[in-house]
Amino acid sequence: MGVDGRLRAIVQLSQAMAAAPTAIESWRAAAHGALEALGGSFAALSSWERELGHLRVLVNTGARVAGEEEFPKDETYPVHEFPEIAEFLHERWAAGGGPQAWVETAAGPAVVPAPGVPGGPGYNHQRVAALRRRGRGCCVVAPIVLHGRAWGELYVARPPEAPLFDAADADFATVIASVVAAGIAQTERLEEVRRLAFTDPLTGLANRRAVDVRLDEAIGRHREEGAVVSLVVCDLNGLKRVNDTQGHAAGDRLLERFATLLSVCGARLPGALVARLGGDEFCLLTVGPTSDEVLAVAADLCERAAGLELGEGVACGIASTGDPIGEVPSARRLFRLADAAQYRAKAARAGGPVVAGRDGAVLRLADAPARGEGDRRRFRDAPPPPAGSA
Repeated sequence: MGVDGRLRAIVQLSQAMAAAPTAIESWRAAAHGALEALGGSFAALSSWERELGHLRVLVNTGARVAGEEEFPKDETYPVHEFPEIAEFLHERWAAGGGPQAWVETAAGPAVVPAPGVPGGPGYNHQRVAALRRRGRGCCVVAPIVLHGRAWGELYVARPPEAPLFDAADADFATVIASVVAAGIAQTERLEEVRRLAFTDPLTGLANRRAVDVRLDEAIGRHREEGAVVSLVVCDLNGLKRVNDTQGHAAGDRLLERFATLLSVCGARLPGALVARLGGDEFCLLTVGPTSDEVLAVAADLCERAAGLELGEGVACGIASTGDPIGEVPSARRLFRLADAAQYRAKAARAGGPVVAGRDGAVLRLADAPARGEGDRRRFRDAPPPPAGSA
């Protein structure tokens, strides 16, 4: 590939990473772009996890062999097996630039007789062994520097019958790694913006925007697949009194503590989304668990909230497509049912959740289904809700 071809390859790689909607797609674009630019048959992008001492593979692309997944869940390699990584991890390139890429071949020595230097013969013996084991002829390894520190590496290989990478290829791989680093930095910034857009800043839970998006998706699954969708809406009692008598710092502590309780309880339901809707209102959204499973968790949440040293417990309402609530054509319908049930719980000063579709009955804590219990119970009658509150 000539100079013009390499320039086009760089532009295409940059554009592909910029257009990637998620970090995973950005990683794929980086690996695929490097593969094309360097004329390789296989490429991988990996990150160096200092705290775990691992090289973690994020994506494999091209001609993969047995055991190589495109997005591996747990493909890691101990840093001590790659001496050059240990050196890079302790370096800083705050002034710009970065380490030079280097080439390894399957014909290189498989053992290291003595310490060498990055790029020196036999230094990367584990890579040589991996080339032979996977039937590849050579590879070029380009460290990626991000924010002045070593972030990971780009790895591109060729088959045995292809020409070996040379010094010019290593120089070009170094340039590619710089372009990839810029793309990763942009992706991280976008991910942070997305995180902030869908996260409540005080509690760290999801916010109302995130709930709206997820609930729309959940109702779509319910209509297409019949999946059970349940929504628990909670109103934290006594927050205003805490703010008025003890100050807003104490009120914030109450919100944070309840958010922790909600998160802990919600973790019992696979895939649950826990969120702060705003002010003293929170919610729990699930897709899949039965309505009784959600009810048991909500009852436990009410009991735990009643034990908080601040506040006056929580009013909790539940609406689930697993209960007789009629057709749920939209997210708004389910939300209004859960909200109305929460208002009934608040008006009745209930100690447990009110469940839409269950005759307006209040579930008392003593009647909550045991964890994992799936049978329906008849609930004791609660004081009738105020007129017009249904």
